[in-house]
Amino acid sequence: MRETVRFVRRGQIVEVGKVDPMTTLLDYLRLTEGSTGTKEGCGEGDCGACTVAIGRSRGGKVVYEPVNACIQLLGMADGTEIVTVEDLADGVTLHPIQQAMVEKHGSQCGFCTPGFVMSLFSLYEGTDGPVGRDEVNDAIAGNLCRCTGYRPIVEAALSACAGPRDDKFRKTAEDMAGILDFITDDRDIFIGDDDRFFAAPASIDGLAALYSRHPDAILVAGATDVGLWITKQLRDLPKIIHLGRVKDLDGIEDTGREVLIGAAATYAGVEPYMRAIDPDLGELFRRIGSKQVRARGTVGGNVANGSPIGDTPPALIVLGATMELRRRDRSRVLAVEDFYIEYGKQNRAAGEFVTGLLIPKLRPDQVFRCYKVTKRFDQDISSVMGAFRFTLDEQGVIQEARIAYGGMAGIPKRAKGAEAALQGAGIRDAAAWSKAFVALRDDFAPMDDHRASANYRAETAHALLGKALLEAAGTPTSRTRLVGRREGYVHAAE
Repeated sequence: MRETVRFVRRGQIVEVGKVDPMTTLLDYLRLTEGSTGTKEGCGEGDCGACTVAIGRSRGGKVVYEPVNACIQLLGMADGTEIVTVEDLADGVTLHPIQQAMVEKHGSQCGFCTPGFVMSLFSLYEGTDGPVGRDEVNDAIAGNLCRCTGYRPIVEAALSACAGPRDDKFRKTAEDMAGILDFITDDRDIFIGDDDRFFAAPASIDGLAALYSRHPDAILVAGATDVGLWITKQLRDLPKIIHLGRVKDLDGIEDTGREVLIGAAATYAGVEPYMRAIDPDLGELFRRIGSKQVRARGTVGGNVANGSPIGDTPPALIVLGATMELRRRDRSRVLAVEDFYIEYGKQNRAAGEFVTGLLIPKLRPDQVFRCYKVTKRFDQDISSVMGAFRFTLDEQGVIQEARIAYGGMAGIPKRAKGAEAALQGAGIRDAAAWSKAFVALRDDFAPMDDHRASANYRAETAHALLGKALLEAAGTPTSRTRLVGRREGYVHAAE
C-alpha cells in the first residue's frame, strides 16, 4: 500500500504525503506550489478560469485533457502530468497558442485567459491537422469571457492549429510517457486513518473490500458533482474513495450487439461509441457539460448519483440498459430503470457500488430519438430531457414504444401511459398521437423550480413526444431541428 500521491510537474516527479481528502488540485497549485497563473473563478467547474491540462500515458504516448482544477481532488492526479499556463513557454519563446493569443488580441482583462490557453493547448496537442471553427467552439464551451466576445480567441486557435504541431511537449512526448509509466503502480493508495482518508484502490477486489469496511465513504469517479459538495455546499467529506485507479473499471467494449461500459469510463471515452449507436446519443454526450467535464465525468457516476435531471438515465432506460452492482464478493444485474426508487433513494445496499453498464444497440426495426432542452445550449443542466425508442414492423405499426423523461419527476421515469397509447398504432396515426398526448399529462406531475415551471415542463414534454413521432414517421419536409441530426427522417419500415 502507498501513502503518497505521485505526479509529474515540469519534468520532475513530485510525491506528496499527508494529503487531506478534500484538497483540490487548484488549492495545491495556488496555495502550496504558488502557481497562481491558474485562477479561481466560479468554484464549480462552470467558468473554466481554473483549467489545467492533465497528461496520461495511453498506448505509449501522452494524451492531454483539460480539467477544472477547482473541483478536481489532488489525489485524483496520481500517475499524471499536471500542466499549467506557466509551463507552456519554451524559455522566452511563447507556446504557439500563447503567441497566437497575443497576435490576435485574444486577451483583455486577462483573468480568464489562462483557462482559455489551457483549453486550446489541449486542442492543439490532441489534433494533428487544421481544426474547424466548430471544433474550437466545442473546445472552449467550458470557458467564459466577459471582454473579448470570443472571436479573437477563436481566431487565435484557428491560426495556431493551422499548421504542423511543433512544441516542446511533442518533442519530449516519448520520454514523458515513460516517466508516467514508471510512476504508475498497482498498489492501493491509502492516505490518512480510518476516521479520515483519501483512498484509491488499484483493483476491484480492493475497492469492494475497502467499501464494505467503510460504507459511509464517498465514492468519487470524476468529482464533477462531488467537487461541488466541497466548494459550494461546504460539506466535510472525511472519507473519499477514488475509482480512477481501479484496473479495467474504465473499460469500454463493443461486442457487436451491445456496448459494455465500465463505471469509471468517462463521457469523452464513451461518446464515439454512443454516436455509433445513434447520432442523437452522440449529440447528447457532446452537450454534457464541457470538454473539462467530459474528460473526467463518468457515465457510471451520472447513473449512480440518481439525479432526476441526469442526462444519461432517460436514454439508457429507453435503450433497455442494465447495470451491474457489487457488494463484497457478490454481484447482481439490474435494469437501469429499476435502480431509481424515489428522489434521493436508489436500489443500492450499503457498501454496494456500480461496476458497469450494458447498453443494447438499436435493431434495424427500431427508431431512436433523444432531446435535451436547456436554458443555454452548451454546458447547461437539463430543464427537460426526453428519450424515445419505437419498434416498428414492416407496415410501420408500433410494436413497442419506450418513452422516458428527466426533469419531469423525482427520478428519471418512463411515460407508461403514453407508451400504452401508442402500442399497436401506425406511426403516422394522428388519433394515436392524440391519445398519447393525453396520457402523457397523467404520466407526470412536474414541479416548479428555478430551471423551469411545471407548465413549461409539461408543454415541453408534449412537444418533444410530437417531435420524436414526427421524425420517426419520416417527414423530411418538416423542419424539426436547428442543430444536430440533419439527415432526412426515414423510419424503419421504408
